Amino acid sequence: MKVDRLVSIIMILLDKKRIGARELADMFEVSPRTIYRDIDAINMAGIPVRSSPGVGGGFEIMPEYKIDKKVFSADDLSALLMGLSSLSGMVRGSEPVHALAKVRSFIPADRAQEIELKASQIRIDLSPWTGGGNIQPCLELIRSALEENRLLTFEYIAHHGNKTTRIIEPYQLVLKGSHWYLQGYCRKRNDFRLFRLSRMSNLQMTEKIFIPREYQKPRLDFDDVLETMQTKIKLRVHKSVMDRVLDFCTYEDFSPDGDWHFIVDFPFTDNEYHYDILLSFGDKCECLEPLHVREKMKRRIHDIVAIYKN
Repeated sequence: MKVDRLVSIIMILLDKKRIGARELADMFEVSPRTIYRDIDAINMAGIPVRSSPGVGGGFEIMPEYKIDKKVFSADDLSALLMGLSSLSGMVRGSEPVHALAKVRSFIPADRAQEIELKASQIRIDLSPWTGGGNIQPCLELIRSALEENRLLTFEYIAHHGNKTTRIIEPYQLVLKGSHWYLQGYCRKRNDFRLFRLSRMSNLQMTEKIFIPREYQKPRLDFDDVLETMQTKIKLRVHKSVMDRVLDFCTYEDFSPDGDWHFIVDFPFTDNEYHYDILLSFGDKCECLEPLHVREKMKRRIHDIVAIYKN
């Protein structure tokens, strides 16, 4: 039973007059049975939640109840502050700011310094060190389209630089691996697609309102697929690129080869992305095996050299 889900349910019940078990279950992607267990836990914590059966029924906090600030531990409040502070740095607007103010109102005066210190010990900043452009106007436009069920149009650069115009029903903004994506129904492909915001241009919100269809959530975890596709190749790398190679594997994959080099068991999938990674190490990296990867690297390097001969 996750504390963050319990805290979120409490916040929802404080904000809404009444909400059903099914709606809460869908919101947190758990079963109604789990929600009933959560409500029992909230009641045991001293917050009186009552349920009303029938049409229009659901859970609600008794109207006369005033929440005790001690219901949240220092760790609970620190976690909430940490998460909301990170969110407010990524998403502009009043919602994260107001949520932060609400959470801070639960902090007892005699523990404020302790809780704020804990919250500041971890900082999450997913913005790039340099460049990356200002993606904030895109986020705000997409959020407006999500709230109003309005169609979006944009030009999208897909694989191999192919640019197409898309008309999208937006359903969800996704932050994954420090990049923003939009999950939407593409009327060109007649299917749900995940679009990376940095590959969009000429983003516009239309006046057309769409009727939301049954939502298909994006698949964001590909570990099981990678296990079947990924192999280990053997590289010989110079110590000067060791820090960059460690972005893709662990120190346990390294074994010394003299004073200046390492032999690395490098995770690899036979696609353009991973060949580009190997090329990015320049002359500080040599693929030793397997032979077919080494030969493909030779051909790619030959093609690059040919460009600069003229």
